Amino acid sequence: MSTTDIYRAFAEREARGVSPAYERLSRVVAGDPELLALLDTLPPAKRQPNLLFGVVRLRGGPVDDPAAFRAYVMGHWPDVAAQMRVRATQTNEAGRCAALLPVLAALPQPLALLEVGASAGLCLYPDRYAYRYGDRRIGDGEPLLDCDLTGAEPPERRPEVVWRAGLDLNPLYVTDPADVAWLEALIWPEHRHRRDRLRAAAAVAAADPPLLVRGDLVDDLPALAAQAPPGATLVVFHSSVLYQVPQPRRDAFTALVRTLPGHWIANEDPSVLPHADLPEPPTDGFHNVLALDGRPVAWTTGHGQSLTWFR
Repeated sequence: MSTTDIYRAFAEREARGVSPAYERLSRVVAGDPELLALLDTLPPAKRQPNLLFGVVRLRGGPVDDPAAFRAYVMGHWPDVAAQMRVRATQTNEAGRCAALLPVLAALPQPLALLEVGASAGLCLYPDRYAYRYGDRRIGDGEPLLDCDLTGAEPPERRPEVVWRAGLDLNPLYVTDPADVAWLEALIWPEHRHRRDRLRAAAAVAAADPPLLVRGDLVDDLPALAAQAPPGATLVVFHSSVLYQVPQPRRDAFTALVRTLPGHWIANEDPSVLPHADLPEPPTDGFHNVLALDGRPVAWTTGHGQSLTWFR
């Protein structure tokens, strides 16, 4: 897919109706030969809209005015490019726990959670957050995660988690202000509720930090999985991660994870992790597929706002 197509697809599939600012910027970039030429000097994995927009926000550049955004990128390209080369889109959206909760709560308890592409590990605390599915609330405290659940009843309880670990090429730490600044820069500009949620989830993680391991999702996964305590159900999971992984490594990971004990939960774009005979998505726009042990069970939206169970 060309860089033009990447930005057009992002505007149509992900930003439309969710972030007017990022939809405008994506369309501007898609139609600007000079900006596209600059982006094409970067490795393909580093040309992503979220990465460009996040770096501009982190460096104090404007994202609400397309003309000002363009002027900033053109005038500060060496710095923008350098940041894009060394950073990755590590959006750590705790709201995705609301989409994972029904599956996690139904597995044999207690759980040993291992997240691949964990970022700062904020999705490793599904037992600590509160949830609201319509008029049904589960748990208390902050953050409170709202999710529109269709096709199934809400779970009765939160899972019991006795071990939590994350694997990432570049783990982030909520105790490091620079890491938190990058996590906040990755949140789309209109989404104040997500920034509030990030801060509340970061406070949970800071009070009981997870085990975060710097490593590769194939080479280092078995050794980390082997640290899970006996008597707990190992759950290896990931959300919106595999699009950043080259296809050969993606194939190696999906083959490897099937050989591990316990269960595998994937929450990924079906164009990245395909499944046969999927039903039509419930609405237009971007949807991931939630799958348990390779079997698709539901459509989800990118930040955990909705979960539509397959009938």
